[in-house]
Amino acid sequence: MQPEKKQLEVLLMHYFRECYPDFPKGKVVTSESPDFIVQLKSRNNLGIELTRLNPLNAHFPDKDELTENRFREHIIETSRALFEQSSDFRLFVKFLFSENFSIAEERALSVAAQMAGIIRRAVAGKSPGSFFRESVGKEALPEGLESLLIVYHPELQHSVWERSNNLGVSKNVVADIREAIHKKDEKLRIYQKQRLNYYWLLITTDRLRGVKSYNLPDKIMNHTFQSRFQHVFLFDLIKSDVFQLV
Repeated sequence: MQPEKKQLEVLLMHYFRECYPDFPKGKVVTSESPDFIVQLKSRNNLGIELTRLNPLNAHFPDKDELTENRFREHIIETSRALFEQSSDFRLFVKFLFSENFSIAEERALSVAAQMAGIIRRAVAGKSPGSFFRESVGKEALPEGLESLLIVYHPELQHSVWERSNNLGVSKNVVADIREAIHKKDEKLRIYQKQRLNYYWLLITTDRLRGVKSYNLPDKIMNHTFQSRFQHVFLFDLIKSDVFQLV
């Protein structure tokens, strides 16, 4: 069995493959440095390295925000426990809470139970031997939640239920992307020891957002990014959007 980090990477790679229509045909093999090798039908090999977008200069939450985050994480953990009482599925689940509405403390158990029920219905009839993903929009969720992402891969043996943007919200998304690319570019010479034909970098983010309310996708696509990788992608997990940066 793969370690927990690699299990999650396998799930994310399959999710990306499903969302990116130009993903090349071939066999995806787990590896190290880079994380995956795609054995192409042309007999060439493509290496793909994964990294998570880290808000280096994130907005630092104040005391009230920290309390709210802990409360939301309590709802998530309660929901997971309720779900797993009657299901053997081990899921990757992301909860996107509303920034404009706070869930009252007395609603915590009710909301957690509703979310467990929604997730239970979403996976009903799914095969435990196959990858699947489901997204649930605001209209089908309790008040206080904006979106829900559910992804499953049979390789994932440990549940990962998280609050979206749990690393913080970036003050400068473009700068954070540049830093993510720079850090991986510095390691590319290590990946090149595999002597593969092509190298891609995949940067994942829970939900593409920043502290300023401008159109982030437009802002990002209006910038020019440089990398030694042949292609660099930014993958918004909640919206299932793939942006090609290089």
